[in-house]
Amino acid sequence: MRRNPDFERIFKQFKRDVEREGIIREMKKKEFYEKPSQIRRRRKARKGRRSAVVR
Repeated sequence: MRRNPDFERIFKQFKRDVEREGIIREMKKKEFYEKPSQIRRRRKARKGRRSAVVR
C-alpha cells in the first residue's frame, strides 16, 4: 500500500506547526498535577539558570 505524497507533506507541516506552537510540551506539563510550591521552585531554578548564563 503506497501512501499519498500530499498526505506526507501535509502531515510533516502539521507536525512542524504543533512543535512550533508548543502544544505537545503543554500537554505533557498538564498530564500530572503539580503543586504550586513545585511550580514556584521550578520557575525560580529556571530563572537562576537564565541569569547565570547572562553573567
